[in-house]
Formats: sequence, structure tokens, C-alpha cells
Amino acid sequence: MAIMKANTAGATRIAMRGIRKAYPGVLALDDVDFELHGGEIHALLGENGAGKSTLIKVLTGALQRDRGEIMLDGEPVNFAKTGDAQDAGISTVYQEVNLIPAMTVTQNLTLEKTHGRFGFISWRKARAQAQQKLDRLGLKVELNRTVGSHSVAIQQMIAIARALDDDTKVLVLDEPTASLDADETAALFDVMRSLKAKGIAIVFITHFLEQVYEVSDRITVLRNGCKIGTSLIGDINRQDLIAMMIGRDLGEVEEAFAGERRDGSGEVVLTAEGVGRKRVLAPFDLTLRAGEVVGLSGLLGSGRTELVKLIFGALKHDSGTLKLANGTAGNNPRASLDAGIVLCPEDRKSEGLVGELSVRENIILSMQAKRGWLRKVSRAEQEKIADEMIRALAIATPDGEKLVRQLSGGNQQKVVLARALASSPRIMLLDEPTRGIDVGAHAEILTLIRTLCEDGLALLVASSEIDEVVASSDRVAVLRDRRKIGELTGEDITRDKIVTMIAGDNL
Repeated sequence: MAIMKANTAGATRIAMRGIRKAYPGVLALDDVDFELHGGEIHALLGENGAGKSTLIKVLTGALQRDRGEIMLDGEPVNFAKTGDAQDAGISTVYQEVNLIPAMTVTQNLTLEKTHGRFGFISWRKARAQAQQKLDRLGLKVELNRTVGSHSVAIQQMIAIARALDDDTKVLVLDEPTASLDADETAALFDVMRSLKAKGIAIVFITHFLEQVYEVSDRITVLRNGCKIGTSLIGDINRQDLIAMMIGRDLGEVEEAFAGERRDGSGEVVLTAEGVGRKRVLAPFDLTLRAGEVVGLSGLLGSGRTELVKLIFGALKHDSGTLKLANGTAGNNPRASLDAGIVLCPEDRKSEGLVGELSVRENIILSMQAKRGWLRKVSRAEQEKIADEMIRALAIATPDGEKLVRQLSGGNQQKVVLARALASSPRIMLLDEPTRGIDVGAHAEILTLIRTLCEDGLALLVASSEIDEVVASSDRVAVLRDRRKIGELTGEDITRDKIVTMIAGDNL
């Protein structure tokens, strides 16, 4: 589905043609075209792995393209490093604000361009330069205050002020509103519109669709390293935009594995009442029942992972209560493990597995942590548990002593599941259980999820794959813009109804 619309609002500032970037085994960008006009706010959208970050890194000189060309104001450019792009008028402000909290506003704004003679800094000139940068945005900030004493929103504005010079042509904002509340976001949007009016071209990377429609002029969507389309904001509704972003890659899996849904009559094993965390996720209610799969659906950035981590205690909630069947619940991972709650995290390599340990050692980690390091699991018991899990989950490994990093992605994911199961949990929290594995492994994992529920486990499964959620869930909670917006059950669990909820009422 490709949509191309002309925009005559400004001359072409950036033209990227046929951009290709490959890593061993991964085609990050597949002949991608991207065009940015002067005096526009252009939203760059896509799920994890879509290629957004890679495209921006190629544009700004952080990565070198394998093929393709980049034109700036009609002239070919080839930036060897980010400094070259900055010298040409292309600046980037990332989600994690790159400021030094202990330094003053003046020091942060002039860190790379201080004036002085004989090694001494002229702070009078530095303050004048810093004030000039703030004046460009109409910011009223005390120059001598440390950056860390200001709110996240003000720090974001200071970072933008530092990025801007008189000759700035392009400003890339990577998730600038991720840590801002509604009022702070509105203030940032006022700044963006002001910069747009001055002819600056802005690339706006975000996962919040409401914000896309509020401030953007055009949208470009990437998926799996390919450009899906570009459209004027007024020419595409939210449902079509979501369809462009997510595709239909798992339709066959949904058809094969969507079975009869459970009626939700099992014992309630966990209740969340008004649980939330300021700036992270709005308070939500949720129940989990034995033998039931509850799916979490929503676009990237909607709050799926945050909800899972709040329940597990990896993120501490600052509102509401979590209740278990026995009436107790903690607000940290250790208390959750003791209560029979386990988490299989989204990033299995950095959070879920220890690559230099064997399959056996990875499988018994949670069990050993739950038991305590003074009560060691014997080597014989370790081998017995590992062998049972390898057989039960059909992990493709010659034995339990193979290093886990040497397994395929699908088998690594099975090891994460095996480790969780080895601790005999009552509740499993699965965050993107099939990310980065092939379709065959997808089917195996989905089948395993259904089997686990037959044994009485309660499962909460967060996934960006809507077809996967439809295939495996008895009930679906839908999230949008860091807020739970509703639930679907029974025959209402369909792709179309989930997409409609994610898109909102104003279609």
C-alpha cells in the first residue's frame, strides 16, 4: 500500500533516494526514498525494526549508507560523521536529552563554542551567545541555573535551543514528547510551529498518533526496512495509517491457531486497581484469571511494556493497588517472584538471557533466585530440570551445555520461557514473546501459550502483532497513548475491532 502526495508548501530541502543499509543477516533499509520540504513538520512512523533510526543515522552521518544518494537543497552530500551534517545545517535532538545536568544553562548551550583568549573563557560572551539561542525559541530561562534543576520539558527545549544555529535548515526530533505531559507537549508544539514558520524543516519521530495528527503536515511510514508510503496528513485516516504501520504478516498464523476462547470463569489470581505511574502509564484496572490468556494490544509507545513491568514491579507504581489471590502483592521483582509471578522480557538478549552461560544455567536462573543463593540447586537437579524443559519445549540443542547465544532466536525465546516455567509460576507475563523469530517458531510459541493455559497458568501477553493477539487471547486489553482504553472478549476479538479502538473515535 503506497501513497504518494505532492506538497507544494516549500522547496525540497532533503531528498534521499534508494537508500540501502545492510548488516549481517539483516537488511535495515531496502532502497528507501524520503523527501523533506522546507517549512514542514514531517512525521516519520513505524514499529520497532521499521528502519526509522537507521534512516536518520544515515541522514545525519552517524551511519554510512551502502547505496543511494542524499541531496541537500539540490546538491549531493556525503556526511562522513555527524559533525559534517551539523556544519551543513542538520541537527538532531534525541529522546534522551544530551545535556549535562550539573552544568548551567549557559555552559550547556555554549559547551562546544565558547569564546575566549589564551585558554580563558569569556563568560560575558558565552552568556550573550546562550541568550541568543534561547531568544530564538522565546524561552525565559535563568542562564546561571543548572540544567538538572529544570523540568524535563524545559531541558527538552534547552536541547533544541542548543541544536539550533542561524544556519539550521533541518531539525530531527526523536521521540521528543516521550517524557512530557499534555501541557509540556503543547508548549513544545508551539515551538515546532514557530520553527516551521521560519522555514526550518522538521522530522518528527513519534509513536503517538494523536500528536501526529495535531502537529504534522505529512507522514512517511516505514515497515521492515521498506518505505510503505507518504501522505499529506489530511489525506489519510487513522485506520489506514495503522494498517500501513503493522501490515498483515501473521494472517496465516491467526487462521491456524485461533481456537475456542475461554469464558473467563477461572479463579481470579491478580487484580490491578488504579495502578499507574506518573509520566509512564495512566492508572488502569485489570484482572487475570487462572487458565486465561489476556492479550495487550496497541502501537509501539502505547504502554504495553510499561503495563507489564508495573505488574511485575520492574517499574514501581505510584498509584493504585495490586492484589493477588492470597491477598498479598509487592512492588518489586523479588516480591513478584516469591508470589509466583514471572516476566519474560521483550529484549531477550540484554534482559532475558546471559549469552555466555549454557542453556542449563539460563534455565535454572529464576528458580535459583527464588530459592535464594544460599540454597544452591545441585548440578544433578539442574541437569534434570534442563533436560525436562528441553524435551517439553522442543528446544533445538544437542544438550543443556550449549551456550545459549549459539541458539537460533526461536530457541532462545524457548529458553526464556523454560526459565520462567522452571520456577513453577502461577502468573506469566510475556512481553513480545515472538519478536525476531521466524514464522514457524511463531506458530510453536502460540501453540505453547495455549497449552500453558490448559495447565492453569494465567498469562498476560503483550504483543505488537495484532494477528498474534487475536490468535492467542481469550480477552484483549487495548492501549493507546500510554492509557488503557478498553477490553474486548469473545467474538469481538477481531483485527478490525482492535485497529478501530487503537485509532480512536475520530476516524
